[in-house]
Amino acid sequence: MVHPTEGSEEVSKKIKFQAINELCQEHPEVMNVKALCAYLKVSRSGYYKWKKSPESKLERENQYIMEILMNEFIASNQQAGYRSLTMILRRNHGLIVNHKRVRRLMRKLGIASIIRRKRKNCTISSEQEAAENILNRNFKAEKPNEKWVTDITYLSYGNNQKAYFSAVKDLYGGKIISYAVSKRNDNFLVLSTIKSALESNPEAKPLLHSDRGFQYTSQQYSKLLSDNGIRKSMSRVGKCIDNAPMESFWGHYKDEAYNHIKFESYEDLVKSIDNYVEYYNDRRYQWKLNSLTPTEYQDQAA
Repeated sequence: MVHPTEGSEEVSKKIKFQAINELCQEHPEVMNVKALCAYLKVSRSGYYKWKKSPESKLERENQYIMEILMNEFIASNQQAGYRSLTMILRRNHGLIVNHKRVRRLMRKLGIASIIRRKRKNCTISSEQEAAENILNRNFKAEKPNEKWVTDITYLSYGNNQKAYFSAVKDLYGGKIISYAVSKRNDNFLVLSTIKSALESNPEAKPLLHSDRGFQYTSQQYSKLLSDNGIRKSMSRVGKCIDNAPMESFWGHYKDEAYNHIKFESYEDLVKSIDNYVEYYNDRRYQWKLNSLTPTEYQDQAA
C-alpha cells in the first residue's frame, strides 16, 4: 500500500509500472517496456527501479490468490470457471475480489474451465396422455414448489452397460428436490422420482413440466399427478429448449462429474451421482443466486 504522505503523482506512476509489468508478462510477444513507458509517459529507469524494489503488497496478494485459485481449480476436477472461483474465494476464503481480477489471474496461471457442449438429442414424442406446454419457457418461479421440471438422462458404466438418471428440479433456486437411478428406463423410475419429491414436499401442488417421453404420457403418471393436485405441462415435439433448466443441469452434471470418468460398476456410478447432487444443492455457489447455493436460496424463502 502506498504511504498516505506520497503524492498522487507517485501513486499514478506505481499504477502505471504495475500495468506495464502485467502487460509485458501476459503478452511478451507484442509488448515491450520502451514503447509502454513512452505511451504512459514514465521513464524506463523509473520502471526498472520499481521492478527491483521489494515485492509490492498487490503482488504478494495476487500470488496468494493464485495459489488458492489453482488448488480450488484442481479440487473442482478442472471444471470451475472464473465466476465459480470468484464465489469460492468470497464464500470459503473471505476474499473480496472482483471477477475480472480472478479471470486475469486465471489467464496468468493458464487455467480455464471446460466449455459445456450443447445436448442435442431430444426424447421421441409419445401421445398417450400428452399435455400442452403451459410452462411456455417461463422458467422464473416466485416461490418454492411453484414450478418443477423433470427429465431422464442416459448414462453408461462398466462394459457399456446402461443406466438412467431421473430428477426433479425446483425452478425457485434450481434445487434438485428428488432423483433416482435405475438400470431400467421405465414408468417405475419416473413414478418413484415424483413420489419422492412429493414425500419431501407434502403440501406442494406445482406445475410440473416434462418432455413427451412414454413415461410422462402414461396413464399412471397422469393419475399420480391428478391425485396430488399437480398440473401437467409438456415440451413441444423436438423442442429441447422448452425444458432448458433440466438440460442445463444434465450439462453441468455430465461435464463436472461424468464425461471424464470411467465407472467400473453401477454402484460406483450411483455413489458419484449421490455425491454430485449433494454438491450441486449444498456447495455449488451460483452467480445468478447472489453467490448462494440452491439450498441456501430456497431456505431464504422459508
